[in-house]
Amino acid sequence: MVLTEKIFVAKGASKLIGATRLNRLKPGIFSMIGQLKEQVQASGIDVIDLSVGSPDMPPPVHVKKALIKAIEDDNNYGYTLTEGIPELKKAIAFWYKDNYGVTLDQDKEILSLMGSQDGLAHIYWALVNPQDVVLVPDPGYPIYYAGALLAGGDLYQMPLLEENNFLPVLSAIPKEICKKARLMFLNYPSNPLAATATKEFFREVISFAKQHEIIICHDFAYSELSYDGYKNVSFMETAGAKDVGVEFHSISKTFNLAGCRLGFIVGNRDVINALRLIKSNIDYGIFRPTQLAAVAALSGPAECVRQNALAYQNRRDALVNELASYNWYIQKPKASMFAWAKLPSSFSSSEDFARDLLMKTGVAVVPGTAFGDCGEGYVRIGLVQELAKIKEAGRRMGEFVASIG
Repeated sequence: MVLTEKIFVAKGASKLIGATRLNRLKPGIFSMIGQLKEQVQASGIDVIDLSVGSPDMPPPVHVKKALIKAIEDDNNYGYTLTEGIPELKKAIAFWYKDNYGVTLDQDKEILSLMGSQDGLAHIYWALVNPQDVVLVPDPGYPIYYAGALLAGGDLYQMPLLEENNFLPVLSAIPKEICKKARLMFLNYPSNPLAATATKEFFREVISFAKQHEIIICHDFAYSELSYDGYKNVSFMETAGAKDVGVEFHSISKTFNLAGCRLGFIVGNRDVINALRLIKSNIDYGIFRPTQLAAVAALSGPAECVRQNALAYQNRRDALVNELASYNWYIQKPKASMFAWAKLPSSFSSSEDFARDLLMKTGVAVVPGTAFGDCGEGYVRIGLVQELAKIKEAGRRMGEFVASIG
């Protein structure tokens, strides 16, 4: 599986097709996996796709009803404001207070987004100047890297290692890097690591941010996917969090609304105001029916959220148990929709493993190196198929590992 390639240069041309900033980017890993999947399917092998982290379950019934009702109203097809409709901001404020005890000013500390990734990308435009340093997790979700590079920032990759519970060691960041750093990105529960953070860690982060005048951006997209009675920690519920940073959220994972594209950012009003200025210059607001569906989701019954998490927990258990029956033991995640699986000792390359697994068994996973250098030796497995397919994928993966020895 080739993860990098040069930008196409037209035959006979002396200039690149595209801006030079594109030279700093890698092609999207998921499009490459998609091409390989097509080859495998064409060969007659049934593919079980555990690569893309897209929810496969339907949205709650009451959310779909709210969306349908709104779509049928002809008054809902005009432009909306970047701010988000008042009903949505009120629902977000209520949801944060009810779930995490966080009080938010709905006019100054909340901004709606066209999906959390929209905000994760554009926050760099609002805050990063060329050559500013951005502290990013390694492994980490690709937009943290791409957004910084497109804004002209320089990356400092914080190693997230198993022996440190996949938390960055802040004291290990060089002083000269701290002086230049503008932003730090964190993500717990983590994609791809399925790791979680503690209140103690977030207190350390806030102290570090104040000492070095660094803005913290916490990606909390998987907040409601936690298992075995564990509850994820919001960065915003830590004293002083609003002083130094913001938190991004998405309705995609919690309510199975990935295609509706709605997220939001909460926290420091100055940071949010900077992003608001960017957004007001490049787009309008979100489709009103989508916002009304989000209102129904955030203010509706919570049982659907618990059942959604339970479904992922059952899938996690099925995968971990099936792999263990083939002597492949992986950590059981406490949260997220992923398993971060350390390769058996007989495998050294995550890219080779992912490619061979897909070609020989039809199971698609993502090599850890797609998320950074520290991802070598791991693969990310998405819990994004029904239980029977998860078990079948676990069987195929286990037999593949056993066949190599």
